[in-house]
Amino acid sequence: MPETAQSFDVIIIGAGIAGASIAAEIGAGLRVALLEQEAQPGYHTTGRSAAVFAESYGGPVVRVLSRASRPFFDQPPQGFSDTLLLRPRGFLFIAREDQQEALEAFADEPDLRSSSRRLTPEQARGCMPPLRREYLAAALLDPGASDIEVHALHQGYLSRLRRNGGRLLCQVRVDGIERCAAGWRVQSQAGVFAAPLLVNAAGAWADRVGAMAGVAGIGLQPLRRTAALVDVPGHDGLEHWPLTIDIDEQFYFKPDAGRLMLSPGDETPSEPCDAQPEDLDLAIAVDHIERATTLDIRRMHSRWAGLRSFVADRTPVAGYAPDAAGFFWLAGQGGYGIQTAPALSRFAAAQLLGRGVPTDLADLGLETAALSPARLRASPA
Repeated sequence: MPETAQSFDVIIIGAGIAGASIAAEIGAGLRVALLEQEAQPGYHTTGRSAAVFAESYGGPVVRVLSRASRPFFDQPPQGFSDTLLLRPRGFLFIAREDQQEALEAFADEPDLRSSSRRLTPEQARGCMPPLRREYLAAALLDPGASDIEVHALHQGYLSRLRRNGGRLLCQVRVDGIERCAAGWRVQSQAGVFAAPLLVNAAGAWADRVGAMAGVAGIGLQPLRRTAALVDVPGHDGLEHWPLTIDIDEQFYFKPDAGRLMLSPGDETPSEPCDAQPEDLDLAIAVDHIERATTLDIRRMHSRWAGLRSFVADRTPVAGYAPDAAGFFWLAGQGGYGIQTAPALSRFAAAQLLGRGVPTDLADLGLETAALSPARLRASPA
């Protein structure tokens, strides 16, 4: 005899920033279950983010979502968080002489002309004193970029979910998914859950969840990104430096709690897993940064890795699967899931509930087709 299922209106798999934010945006009045396989939400990619908001970062659709997210970050809803979600940082793109053409092309994109400004090498060194004169040929500054308080943002969404009557259930590993007369049944060691609507916000595991449900995959590829926190003694005013990034994203670094967070910008294909850092990747980062700057990186205080998952066009996926009624994809945010969460979650919740594109997003030119899984050629998971 089949096990009796706990019934909901919406089941969301994955309680990282994607799952938490759409769960909160669905609002009150619907029974929502947010299922997380780990002991705490945000253990994987959300908890390992570089935590930067920059309207200049990412492709065109990502930049639209980031611009639409800015008002939320600047003035979150009352009661959302007691902590400011953004702290001014600045985002400095740098280029060697052989990269100058790439930086100029990037700076000429229409939406960047108003939000960023070109700097001479000397002006760039005024922002980031350790840059080597002989290395730097051109620079672009996004002065509005900020650090994100990721924990406060994530917890704000989870708190809103609870206030709306939704449930967060941790240590629920999904073992099976099947269609049923009422929609979907999700099987786990913690019990069976059923709902007419199923949201796949499983991050790097999203294609595996799709396959478990018998839904065609979206070609999701998790890519490992490595980072470390290092000591760089003898630099007064370090806390005021902008995040500095190579225009080809071969490396980046930014101040973090009196130290420097650095990354080689690696994108190593990976299976979904608890990603771990590789010594070689961190050695590459240190080499790049010491070539570009006078920084003497003496000691690594801590190191970590996370998975950034993309589909072929590196644009998030938010919409119903063309081949499975009631199965909703929310995946492929890559490294932009935190900074786009406010706008992407509103868009996704509207699509899930059969509403139109939110007015502010439509005014910025965002169309349903830009994020729909139907734009992708379905591929086996």
